Amino acid sequence: MRAWVDITDAAAVVFFAPIVRRLEDAGHTVTLTARRFAGADLVLRRYGLGGVLTTQHRGGSLGTRAVGLVNRTAQLLGSASSGRFDVAAGSHASDFVLTAWTLAIPQMTFLDPDRLGRSNLVNVRLVDEVAVPEAIPVAGLISQGATREKLFRYPGFKEEYYLHDAQPDPAALTRLGVERRHITGVVRPPARRTRLGDEESPAPDEAGLFELLAGLAGRRNLTLVVVARDQGQRRRLLALDLPGVIVPDGPVDGIGLLAAADFAVGMGGVMLREAAALGTPAYTLSSSAGPVEASLLGDRRLKRVAGPDDVLLCKKETRTAIALPRDPWLFAERLVDLARSRSRRARLGRLVQDAADQPPPPFV
Repeated sequence: MRAWVDITDAAAVVFFAPIVRRLEDAGHTVTLTARRFAGADLVLRRYGLGGVLTTQHRGGSLGTRAVGLVNRTAQLLGSASSGRFDVAAGSHASDFVLTAWTLAIPQMTFLDPDRLGRSNLVNVRLVDEVAVPEAIPVAGLISQGATREKLFRYPGFKEEYYLHDAQPDPAALTRLGVERRHITGVVRPPARRTRLGDEESPAPDEAGLFELLAGLAGRRNLTLVVVARDQGQRRRLLALDLPGVIVPDGPVDGIGLLAAADFAVGMGGVMLREAAALGTPAYTLSSSAGPVEASLLGDRRLKRVAGPDDVLLCKKETRTAIALPRDPWLFAERLVDLARSRSRRARLGRLVQDAADQPPPPFV
């Protein structure tokens, strides 16, 4: 089987890497395409994966995004048209969806619970299968155009799957100068959402997390490692001059830190879900929660806090165990099944027949 996997950002590399390995170990050929965005090409090299790099992500106005969509779709068409792929998988980027649909390649798209947007109204109608966590309500997906027959609802959440093969570095905290006897917390501030002119501005809920940080800082035998989103946020944290707080400069081994830490706190998001997957107590200050985080709150794998006194400060018993291992082979096997059940030739025939059955356009 020949499979095509499309990478849109660094997070997609982390998710798809173990799936690609399992497909290749089973004797299948996998071709990667990757967008030049958010360090995806750097992470590909770190994971030992090669891919065809396409145009960089375009933000800005609707017109600019439309140009970016057209350009990357054209690049993907040129790259994928000669591959004769049996199946395709990606993270629901419109350019990938349009390309696979145009080339009649059976495709599975993975919906990110944090990014359910308007593009899904079109995209889910073009794909063959939509992979989503079981925690996402079916009714909401159907309202966006996904039929029940298209849904592949998998147990757990994606962080549990890509951490299945993780071998966290037990010395991740020691490398930052953290004493082993200290209770250690990893803090993840929210991402910046606005920009005023050329000056960086904090995220609206950053102040609340900084306030909790100040309430925890300085407690005996407690070290807090704050993983800043960018240099501007790092400067704001350093300006607080809080005792017992470490703000690393540059990239960190997030998985190693979370596995070795005694707790993690933030405003929701990937790092808290990773902490929950690794069995590290996770706390959120956010008053809202998406479907996956709501399920974690219900299972007590994630706890909501209002202030520093709500965080349990103690050493955790297990430092590196995956709380609930989930093998990414589940997705690899599903892609193999999709390729077998919906061959490219049969799918192309259905597209041609559907086009033939359409009434002719009215004469103008």
